[in-house]
Amino acid sequence: MAGFFDELRQNFKRPNNALNQLIIINAIVFVGLGLIRVIGAFSGTNELYAIVDAQFTIPPDLGRFIYRPWTIITYAFSHAGFFHILLNMLVLYWFGMLISQYLGSAKLVNLYVLGALAGAVVFILAYNLIPFLADRTTSGMVGASAAVYAVATASATLLPDHRFHLILIGPVKIKYIVAVYIVLSLLNSAGPNAGGNIAHLGGAAIGFLYVRGLQAGTDFGLWIQMTLGFFQNLFKSKPKIKVTYKKSKSSNQKSSSTSTSSSSSSASEQEEIDRILDKISEKGYESLSKDEKQKLFNASKK
Repeated sequence: MAGFFDELRQNFKRPNNALNQLIIINAIVFVGLGLIRVIGAFSGTNELYAIVDAQFTIPPDLGRFIYRPWTIITYAFSHAGFFHILLNMLVLYWFGMLISQYLGSAKLVNLYVLGALAGAVVFILAYNLIPFLADRTTSGMVGASAAVYAVATASATLLPDHRFHLILIGPVKIKYIVAVYIVLSLLNSAGPNAGGNIAHLGGAAIGFLYVRGLQAGTDFGLWIQMTLGFFQNLFKSKPKIKVTYKKSKSSNQKSSSTSTSSSSSSASEQEEIDRILDKISEKGYESLSKDEKQKLFNASKK
């Protein structure tokens, strides 16, 4: 058992590993809440489970939400049952692999968080502004579906002609797979899980807008990486103070020249990646040359 946890920890700590990290976090929350529920049932302390579960359930009304604002993101790591988390994690894995490969792990995290936030906002607004939903009672919403829809729609926007091989069907372009997901959510937005399906649409919309923003040269998910970096730095050990000596003028000039050259090279590389993304958007991934595919793959690893 110790070996299993060591392997899990090492897998989690690997760099550029956001996809596995997201899946592991979802699994840990699912198992943790399940254990608390079992312990509560056997010990007669179900109140503990109810309190903990509430921290991962976003309420539909603003009156309750203002006392649990963190649920705007924590709900996206909790699930209502085994098949709920299984389906979400499978879809996240399939489409998340594409985002990780072509845009990098950081962009995948951005999409997941933005999708969760968009789904939560649409869910709350719908239950407070649409009379049909306002008259219905619900304890709240859980699940990564809105975040997963964001990742799936982003993949279909970036690589619409990429194919998945479906059992009994064969190769199907992902733009059609995602289109079916979206249509089904739209048709079920007046059903028993109305709030959840409306949240799916919010996630899908942000996934589309995020990729379009990247193709236009804007990453409106940068604040997510800055926030994560801030919290990561809080837990990093402070480096020991080192004594440095003043460099000569010629050395400083050389350093400045090297820095300028490096900055110019980075800008040139980014322009090349933007050009490749534009080409994918216009003609599809298959239109890229072998060299362009390699450049995109190398950029995703940085």
